[in-house]
Amino acid sequence: MSSIVGVAHVTLYLEDSFSLKDKRQVVRSITARVRNQFNAGIAEVADLDDMRVATLGIVCISNQASHADEMLATIVQFIERNLELGVVGEIETELIHM
Repeated sequence: MSSIVGVAHVTLYLEDSFSLKDKRQVVRSITARVRNQFNAGIAEVADLDDMRVATLGIVCISNQASHADEMLATIVQFIERNLELGVVGEIETELIHM
């Protein structure tokens, strides 16, 4: 049996964030929404001390590569639609066959 782990790194640019508190509020909100909506793992993984940039790591697991890729794409689209104080920048995805 084969498993596919889908991994994405999504960089958010938060132009309207003026403190780390503002940034953390946005990050907490979007990560909670993604967890609730998609049951995927998500966390802030880089740029922790930069108040205007957040990099999120997202993971999902599936038995089909196409499903994992589709799930990551859907999550990224969800983040783009629901991000209130910024824009989505770089997006990197990878599928790991286990």
